Amino acid sequence: MPSHLKVLIAGSGPAGLTAAVYTARAQLGPVLIEGEPSSTSDQPGGQLMLTTEVENYPGFPDGILGPELMTSMRAQAARFGADIVTAKVTRVELEKSPFAVWTGDPDAPSPTYETEALIIATGAQALMLGVPGEDRLLGYGVSTCATCDGFFFRDQHIAVVGGGDSALEEALFLTRFASKVTVVHRRDRLRASRIMQERAFANPDIEFAWTQQVVEVLGDGKVTGVRVRHAATGAYDELPVTGVFVAIGHVPNTAVFRGQVALDDQGYVATHDGSRTNVDGVFACGDVQDQTYRQAVTAAGSGCMAAIDAERWLEARGS
Repeated sequence: MPSHLKVLIAGSGPAGLTAAVYTARAQLGPVLIEGEPSSTSDQPGGQLMLTTEVENYPGFPDGILGPELMTSMRAQAARFGADIVTAKVTRVELEKSPFAVWTGDPDAPSPTYETEALIIATGAQALMLGVPGEDRLLGYGVSTCATCDGFFFRDQHIAVVGGGDSALEEALFLTRFASKVTVVHRRDRLRASRIMQERAFANPDIEFAWTQQVVEVLGDGKVTGVRVRHAATGAYDELPVTGVFVAIGHVPNTAVFRGQVALDDQGYVATHDGSRTNVDGVFACGDVQDQTYRQAVTAAGSGCMAAIDAERWLEARGS
């Protein structure tokens, strides 16, 4: 028989763990499914587990390591009684309450859990280049978030890879710190909106490496450059940079919820009136429903919102 819960939380980044703290303190006995270390998405602790120094999370004037911050959040949720399970949500059925949630074998005849309220906090993952050196140097010069890491590259030459609005937004932001920003784009024209292109072209600290594709991130312990291939000639070249910001897009971890809850055009969970979804009793928080801010502090704040929304929803129905 499946375990029957008042609240189940899927995902264990800042949003999910904050929701766990609040629902546990409200005596709702939450179970948090934190993901699996082997997963390529929805891993325990979320994207902060791949971040070294975090300097913009309130309360840590000297900064804190991303994994250390997430370990502390996890311990806090457990302290208040949240049951944290290392597993991955593999199937859900949200047509009626209680909702059915599977971990492990999605074809098992019975769900692992039945829950009155479900909080989706499975996050999003940055699309990566998939080239040698990228994984090894992630957090050591390779980044997917200029707002998070730009400060560490003051007076340095850095590269931004991409050609859309996100890439140009990153590049423009990084000129506050870097001495020079080179936008590496594999085509001879940008996909970004006209206004973003005009701003980037007008900025003297941004230059463009056209029709070039990054094929390797160079460095031993930290980034020292990127190897690029010129599309026209096939020749290889090296760009001496100390930072590489990959800005080719994000993908929300919503595959398991597709067809069960409303998603927007980009695949993010659609929310309204706080954290509510189109399914009564299902809430969403963090990067899985936020493609604008994508910060640890905003994710944690939305986790608080989802927990309070779920608590009030349960109270209103007498649960």
